[in-house]
Amino acid sequence: MTAAMIFAAGFGTRMGKLTRNMPKPMLPLAGRPMVDHALDLLREGGITDIVANTHYLPGRITPHLVADGVTVLHEDPILETGGGLRAALPALGPAPVLTLNPDAAWKGPNPVRLLCDAWRDDMQALLMLVDFGNALGTAPPGDFSLEQGIIRRNGRFRYTGLQLLRTERLNEIHGEAFSLNAYWDLLAENAPLHGIEYPGTWCDIGHPDGLAQAERLLAP
Repeated sequence: MTAAMIFAAGFGTRMGKLTRNMPKPMLPLAGRPMVDHALDLLREGGITDIVANTHYLPGRITPHLVADGVTVLHEDPILETGGGLRAALPALGPAPVLTLNPDAAWKGPNPVRLLCDAWRDDMQALLMLVDFGNALGTAPPGDFSLEQGIIRRNGRFRYTGLQLLRTERLNEIHGEAFSLNAYWDLLAENAPLHGIEYPGTWCDIGHPDGLAQAERLLAP
């Protein structure tokens, strides 16, 4: 069974006063902490072994996650996405890992299930992308192009913060703190990276307007 990593260590600075006393994953979304929606996606997608990293205001998020059965790893200093994932490998195990950013809202089929169903053993990384026509809370330019399942930098698709990833080569990255962008570049030197398009609507909750759009998206 694949384990999952939720990235919950960031400062959420673009949220302004909303995150002055609250980690962004704990901000309310549709009446519940934002991170709870991410946990729902994982568990509904069949993943129960879940790890999360924390850094900013850990006392406001760690007890909530632990009470929900999540393994919490506190980072000090903050390690960014790549460094945080590498530090969590002892808890995640050697199999391909699913990583998820909690600051997004999804409306449509469960993206975790779609990603797991599309995974093949010959893949290094499989990223869930969304076309700008189905993306809220964000603006061009995009992150990737997607052609016949292969992704390349730049294009009309936005990375949603959800992926399945082999982790064996993370130790080849120098430095303690680094972005997963550096790891993608390393993997792409030897073989293509893969992606699939999310068929529903996705909203980036990186700023207050995005949070408001996500509320409208999830409204009954």
